[in-house]
Amino acid sequence: MNNFKRPITIAIASVSGGGKTTLTTHLATHINNAKALFFDDYDLVGPDDILEWVDRGANSHEWNLEPFVADFMELLKQPLEYIFLDYPFAYRHTRMKEFIDLAVFIETPLDLALARRLSRDFQNSSGEEIVAQVNHYASHGRRAYIHMLETIQPDSDLLVDGTLTIETLANQIMVKGGDYHGYRT
Repeated sequence: MNNFKRPITIAIASVSGGGKTTLTTHLATHINNAKALFFDDYDLVGPDDILEWVDRGANSHEWNLEPFVADFMELLKQPLEYIFLDYPFAYRHTRMKEFIDLAVFIETPLDLALARRLSRDFQNSSGEEIVAQVNHYASHGRRAYIHMLETIQPDSDLLVDGTLTIETLANQIMVKGGDYHGYRT
């Protein structure tokens, strides 16, 4: 018999480069009795062409979240206070919707998100490869970012400013999440 109360689950979304992984990691390491799951750690079955998927309406149910959900369910069995999810869908996928207590969207200016993504993913790339990525973003990829701003952002409970420090963002989330006192700066 499980005598533990269910952990508070906080899902964090943003565009690529918006800061969700950094913030989720920070929260999980600075909150007592917390763990995190990261969407990108899973090789989930989903659309092959993300831009085509966005053009079709980006139905989150085209993603098979079962490995992510299975690990989440295992975390629910642990005596945790918080589970933080680096998770792009907020409340839009029925497999996770019922478990999310707070959906946070990091509002990061798109130019800053792109700069972070290039810095993170293309450190060892040639100038030509970086220019090609910027051109792809400008001609095609940006619409995926805009789609998140139009769908996931309004579906979130809390919007935070992605230009602020990680510590400030964590404070804002934990005040809203109900237990500021468990946060260790």
